[in-house]
Amino acid sequence: MPVLTPRPSVLRSTGVAAVLLAVTACGADAPAAPAAQAPSTAAPSAAVPSAAASGTVTAAPAPPTVPRVLTTGLEAPWGIGFLPDGTALVTERDSARVLRLAPDGRPEVLTTVEQAAPDGEGGLLGLAVSPGYAQDRLVYLYVTTDDDNRIVKMSTDDPSTLQPVLTGIPKGSIHNGGRLAFGPDGLLYAGTGDTGDTSLAQDPGSLGGKVLRMTPDGRPAPGSDSLVLSRGHRNVQGLAFDDAGRLYAVEFGQNRFDEVNQVVEGSNGGWPEVEGAGDGGGRFLAPIATWQTSEASPSGAAVVGDSLYVAALRGERLWRVPLDGRGGAGEPEALLEDDFGRLRAAERAPDGTLWVLTSNRDGRGDPADEDDRVLRLPAR
Repeated sequence: MPVLTPRPSVLRSTGVAAVLLAVTACGADAPAAPAAQAPSTAAPSAAVPSAAASGTVTAAPAPPTVPRVLTTGLEAPWGIGFLPDGTALVTERDSARVLRLAPDGRPEVLTTVEQAAPDGEGGLLGLAVSPGYAQDRLVYLYVTTDDDNRIVKMSTDDPSTLQPVLTGIPKGSIHNGGRLAFGPDGLLYAGTGDTGDTSLAQDPGSLGGKVLRMTPDGRPAPGSDSLVLSRGHRNVQGLAFDDAGRLYAVEFGQNRFDEVNQVVEGSNGGWPEVEGAGDGGGRFLAPIATWQTSEASPSGAAVVGDSLYVAALRGERLWRVPLDGRGGAGEPEALLEDDFGRLRAAERAPDGTLWVLTSNRDGRGDPADEDDRVLRLPAR
């Protein structure tokens, strides 16, 4: 399987390649990034084999930290989900496009979400495929509109028609949250942000700064009178379940620490009172892993085997967090550090591989010619 040598910083470029798939540029949260090249699946060059301790070159298979680049030239991809046949769906934040990628990475535009109003960190964000997709053909999207953040559903048989599931989630130019995930209970979970207004996180009457839980049609879970599963969160952009059904949420800190929390019904992340380690005397969640903000800015998350993989934006690496099977975690390990720039999402594919999205054309990155990319790697 061919692999692409990670980008050296000296080779970073803002050149534009020939257009194979139309790309539109929309608003960003920083000075505009260079125009993106079209998605492509040109065969990448093979990586140089690593040297063994003896100094001889080994022909052993590439380690799981060396990914294959499947697709290049995307524009700030944000969310990713898989259909039962292994086809991936990818959202682009600023173009508001939903792309369909075959297992080999070949892209096509499924639809453009016209109601999306990209601005700063908002736009077309998370995506989750219905657990009953084989029957209902539904995909759920988290969309920033002119008025709010909302969750909508669409049928892949008629992607031009969107139906609202939940409206009225606070929006802003920052901290929109946006990650969606279906749990093993068949319920839909959403991570939201405080939009820069820290008071929203603790406000029981606001959907901002929360982890939400709902039925696929947007009602509270059976036996509950609230959509709020957990409150007191600053900006949740990663949600993942382990094999025991535990839910892990990753979120951005302010100036000190980013966090991984194992959230449960009625839990409180503590924001804005607590950032990083500490449980406020038992009132708040104690994170199971933290990083300095320069090391992470954690976005998408996925559980593969006994590890939680977390895509880091500012930290420009993929974190592997070993899970202890009891809701806790061991020492995180950094993978792909500075190899592919900013990483936005991580998702387990039906074949067990891990797919990762880069985010170098989001207005805050330093894009190479190939950006943005879809990476695939076998996970440990």
